[in-house]
Amino acid sequence: MDLGGTKLSTAIIHHDGTISEKKSTPLEGRKGKEAGFLIITTLRKMLSASVQKNIPISGIGICIPGIYYSATGHVWAPNIPNWENYPLLEELSASLKGTPLKIKIDSDRACYILGETWLGAARNSKNAVFMAIGTGIGAGIICDGRILRGYGDIAGSVGWMGLTPEYRDQYRFCGCFEYHASGEGMVKSANDMIAVKKSGPHKQLYNNSAEIFEAYDKEEDIAVYIIEEAIKYWGMASANIISLFNPEIIVFGGGVFGPASRFINRIKKEAEKWAQPVSIKQVKFRISLLGGNAGLIGAGRLALQI
Repeated sequence: MDLGGTKLSTAIIHHDGTISEKKSTPLEGRKGKEAGFLIITTLRKMLSASVQKNIPISGIGICIPGIYYSATGHVWAPNIPNWENYPLLEELSASLKGTPLKIKIDSDRACYILGETWLGAARNSKNAVFMAIGTGIGAGIICDGRILRGYGDIAGSVGWMGLTPEYRDQYRFCGCFEYHASGEGMVKSANDMIAVKKSGPHKQLYNNSAEIFEAYDKEEDIAVYIIEEAIKYWGMASANIISLFNPEIIVFGGGVFGPASRFINRIKKEAEKWAQPVSIKQVKFRISLLGGNAGLIGAGRLALQI
C-alpha cells in the first residue's frame, strides 16, 4: 500500500516483483480516522480478493508520505490533516486481530530507495540514495545495505540543507534547498519574482512546476532563471550527499523528474565542482526506473522482509 497526499495505491507484489490486483482510491480530503479507515477497508478488500484468487499473502507493507516513528508505530504526514502523531500501526493491527499477518510501515523516501535497489535504477546496490524531488524534497539513503533512519527516524530530510550563506525567513517553513529547488519551492520563488517585477510578459502567476518547465522551453527569463538556479542547487545537494555517504548511485525521482530528467548530466557537472574528488568519480547519477510505482514496490519489498 502506497499512501500519497491525494490517493491510496494498493497492489499485490509477488516475490519476483511482478504486480497484480493494482488499484487506486482517491483520498477525497479524508483526514484523521477517515484516512485510517480508508486504509483498513481497502486492505480488507485486497485480502478478500487474494483469498478468492488463491494468492497467499505473506505480509503487508505500507508506504506513508511523511515520517514513521518505529518506536511507537505512529506516523506524521503533513499533507493529511490530523496525522501529526497518528497511531496507524495500532489501528491496522487491531483490524487484523486473529490473523497471522504482520505489518511493516515506513516513510515514502525509505520505500523509494528500497524499490529502486530491488527492481529499479539502483538494483542490488548496498550504498545508494533516492533523491525525491516533488512538492517537497527528501532522500532515502541506504548505507552498507541498511536504511539510514537516524535517532528519531527523521534522517534524509535533505530539503532542510543550508545551501546559501544568507538565511531568509522563508527557509523557516520548508528549508533552504526545498525553497529553491522543489516543485512547490520553484513556483513560490518564480511568483515572488513576478510580484516584484509587476510588468512585462510575467503578469500571470505560475500554478505548478510543469508551467515553469513549459515557460523555460519558451525562454521566458524568470522560468530560465528559476530552473538554472535549481540545477545548481540539485548539484550542490548531490555533492554534499556524495561527500557524506560515498554512495554508488544517486537516483532522481519524484514529480519534478519528470521534466527535469533532461538536466541529469548538468546536475552531475555541477556536483563535480563541490564534491569530494574521489567519491564523485565513483558515483553514478540515474533517473528512477520505477517512476510512480517506486513507493508501491518499496512497500512490497518491506512486506517481503517480514
